[in-house]
Amino acid sequence: MNKVFIETYGCQMNVNDSEVVLSILQKAGYARCDTLDQADLILVNTCSVRDNAEQRVLGRLDVFRQEKKRRGGVVVGVLGCMAQRLKEKLLENPAVDLVAGPDAYRDLPRLVEAVTASGKQLNTILSHEETYGDIAPVRMDAGGVSAFISIMRGCNNVCSYCIVPFVRGAERSRDPESIVREAAALIQGGYKEISLLGQNVDSYCWKNPEDPSVRVDFAGLLERVALLDPKVRIRFATSHPKDMGDAVLHVMARYPNICKHIHLPVQSGSNVMLERMNRKYTREHYLERISRIREILPDCSVTTDVIAGFSGETDEDHEATMSLFRQVRYDSAFMFQYSERPGTKASRHYLDDVPLAVKTARLSEIIALQNEISLENNSRCIGQCYEVLVEGPSKRSEEELMGRTSQNRTCVFPARGHKAGEYVTVRVLSCTSATLRCEVVE
Repeated sequence: MNKVFIETYGCQMNVNDSEVVLSILQKAGYARCDTLDQADLILVNTCSVRDNAEQRVLGRLDVFRQEKKRRGGVVVGVLGCMAQRLKEKLLENPAVDLVAGPDAYRDLPRLVEAVTASGKQLNTILSHEETYGDIAPVRMDAGGVSAFISIMRGCNNVCSYCIVPFVRGAERSRDPESIVREAAALIQGGYKEISLLGQNVDSYCWKNPEDPSVRVDFAGLLERVALLDPKVRIRFATSHPKDMGDAVLHVMARYPNICKHIHLPVQSGSNVMLERMNRKYTREHYLERISRIREILPDCSVTTDVIAGFSGETDEDHEATMSLFRQVRYDSAFMFQYSERPGTKASRHYLDDVPLAVKTARLSEIIALQNEISLENNSRCIGQCYEVLVEGPSKRSEEELMGRTSQNRTCVFPARGHKAGEYVTVRVLSCTSATLRCEVVE
């Protein structure tokens, strides 16, 4: 059998896409390998959300080019969002033989064969129907504890800074029956946690093609998956403030195995910036959603994304973000300074006019504030007991394990014979802003 090496960058959606790619290639006669020197086919699945993600891939292409020089006949392909954005430009790189966008993975066996016969190949056609719902992904994780299921593809929101709608196409919801079947197969295979993925899971809405009046929304889908096995945890990402309704919150409250964690990106605390970003909600609406989360799910953790230094951001806009962080008191956050992406509305209509030094200073202030809040939130966990799903050894010691609570807090504790996939009860002894140090409660 020919061997394929797949390297993945970016979000959990890309991880799941790589598993779909591996499934397609296995049916075409390929076996996965773990090292470059074994591979007949080298694929890199890419991200375009930020420039540094693309720069990392370009660096790896230099490594792949050296591997091609060392061994003749190796084929190198670029997949995913960066492939969709750059298209033919990537084929100018001497390392690259084929380029395939996110909706072209079924065509990969043909593209690889055509490289040998005719030279470099390209397929970046976006689809209005493709969901890969009929393909069972080949899981690439060794532990077999947590798995991802993509419930939809694409995005219709067109936030002014975001390249995702241009590289992943329009929003498409997957047939719920195929999602439930995939989840059931994962449970049968011993997985203990399933994460449902979408650019905006709250806008999931599948309509029966034979009877469009028959619909399944995200609350209904979430409930169906949760009912498969009460011992299997269910997570989801990502929510959108403009679409997250109370129905999802009530389903979360009804089922203990749905994890009490919501990732709700805010991006800015300023209404001026939110309008400029085309986020389609206000600060006031966002805070109302936070209030409802805490009313219906008192033990739910909330995390977020934020951008520092977006086009036109003033000191007052920045302070509005800082004040929102103080008010919401997130458990953690992904915090970035604005990086203009070619092709977006912001790149076409707005000046990237916040100086780099100012962006960096504002981001540093947000990070410092969030670290302080995270430490305070974690400090309140000291002395409390939590059920933790063991994911594997901690980063620092084989004698310790790490796992997460329902609220997605990371716990580290002595192994004491426990192993990945088990549920253990731990008591929190101390903490940092990122980690709870625990003991096992027998």
